[in-house]
Amino acid sequence: MSDSWKIAAFYHFTDLPDRDAWAERMVEHGLRVGLRGTLIFAPEGVNSTCAGSHDAIDATIELLKSDPRFETMDVKYSYADFNPFPKFKVKKKPEIVTFRQEGADPREVVGTYLEPEEWNELIADPDVITIDTRNDYEVEVGQFKGAINPKTGDFTEFAKFVDEHLASQKGKKIAMYCTGGIRCERSTAYLKKKGFDEVYHLKGGILRYLEEMPKDQSLWEGDCFVFDYRVAVDHDLKPAKWKIDPETSHPKRMTEDEIEKIAERRRSGAIFKKPYTV
Repeated sequence: MSDSWKIAAFYHFTDLPDRDAWAERMVEHGLRVGLRGTLIFAPEGVNSTCAGSHDAIDATIELLKSDPRFETMDVKYSYADFNPFPKFKVKKKPEIVTFRQEGADPREVVGTYLEPEEWNELIADPDVITIDTRNDYEVEVGQFKGAINPKTGDFTEFAKFVDEHLASQKGKKIAMYCTGGIRCERSTAYLKKKGFDEVYHLKGGILRYLEEMPKDQSLWEGDCFVFDYRVAVDHDLKPAKWKIDPETSHPKRMTEDEIEKIAERRRSGAIFKKPYTV
């Protein structure tokens, strides 16, 4: 069946002192419904990209939103004709996205959320500084026109970029984005604590933007890297023609022969023993 796998990407910052109980509940639920992917629980909330049958994903979101703390959680959906995850994992961590900086808590302060239409208007202003908060290898696959690449190898390096390259720009409008919204939400919290006044971020990240913005009005260039066996998705949120180069561990465009080879394996339901590879 085409697009038989439903993929949900979501996160939510909220006080979660019962992190361990939620993790145990989701282990039981995920095994019962056949979920794959990873759910991260921390005292500050939840973060996940997971996949399963349509019923499994719907049941998962319904279970989470039965808790009033997750009721307003934004969920981005996409679809594929193969399962992009090999395993199911539930992790308990101190942060739902690792940053390791004091004063970067979106529960306390955060930048201004922008819908896709508002985002287009803002970043079209030449006086606005647009920053991609993702890692360097993700930016290689695609980015917003004119955005700055901080050239980080890991999100924990972003604070150093801010301190070394943005400290003198506190009077400027700063627009930041990431894949699903979580890294730029953390980043705007950090900048606000550092004294930046006008800080904005793309609500729902690139995935929501691609879902809602018509191609003829889009300012996105290229594809969007994702952390699963799809490697990247195109503007229609369909798996794009990328693989991970085993020598560099960076994304690389597939040849036509590789595209057919991987498509055949996916159609056969083969399990991919190494992530992102042909």
